[in-house]
Amino acid sequence: MQGQSPWATERHHHRQSGLSDDIDYEIKGQELQFVEIELDPGESAVAEAGSLVWKDASIEMTTVFGDGSGDQGGGFMGKLLGAGKRLVTGESLFTTVFTHHGRGKARVAFASPTPGAIIPLKLDSVGGTLICQKDSFLCAAKGVQIGVHFQQKIMTGLFGGEGFIMQRLSGDGWVFVQMGGAIVERELAAGQELHVDTGCLAAYTPSVDFDLVRAGGVKSMIFGGEGAFFARLTGPGKVWVQSLPFSRLAGRMLAAAGSRGGANRGEGSALGSFGDLISGN
Repeated sequence: MQGQSPWATERHHHRQSGLSDDIDYEIKGQELQFVEIELDPGESAVAEAGSLVWKDASIEMTTVFGDGSGDQGGGFMGKLLGAGKRLVTGESLFTTVFTHHGRGKARVAFASPTPGAIIPLKLDSVGGTLICQKDSFLCAAKGVQIGVHFQQKIMTGLFGGEGFIMQRLSGDGWVFVQMGGAIVERELAAGQELHVDTGCLAAYTPSVDFDLVRAGGVKSMIFGGEGAFFARLTGPGKVWVQSLPFSRLAGRMLAAAGSRGGANRGEGSALGSFGDLISGN
């Protein structure tokens, strides 16, 4: 993706009826982007701690237990379960909710912590669910649920039943996910396969079948510089690929600084705590 990002300085205005708050937004910037969300009175956005850039004074911040999606999960126990899922994916038990309590319109801005792009996705346009890297979520309209997705089929063969962890975003509203480097969106037909480095797989829709395939022979695993496995994605459905996952950037920086582990350290971030093992590190 060269030149002007298709998501840069994008404005969006849309009215809907659904569970999530209906928000307007504008994405600004090129390699280092931020999203500016416009709220009507009573509307809310949820975001990860530390992503706020600025807000109008009439927007109040509240820290809530879980993902801020309300009692859709069934009261306190539902919130407890939602918070536990966030903890499993490496996020905090708490989410920050930004609510406009004044008159007219007010704005709040959130920034991605890494170079790349912020992708706006209307969840009901992709079937209501998106599966993505476990640190992809940046912010969303209140009502979007942030959960966990286990790749159990893969791990049953590799690690005796333990599944590696990705993030599951579900609902009907807008969600903003952060991806590294340049972004490619691929639409896979039924039966069509795409092979992606595990760290470069940013997100996909649940209709896509996901599996791990061993990448070549022993020589390529030891000397080729690539991980021992890559992701095999089979359509139908949509897949988002990122050219520079933050784990790869961090690995190169550690290697340049003389850190132990080499240039490939940290790749395979989709695999969570099993990433180094699967990547052959």
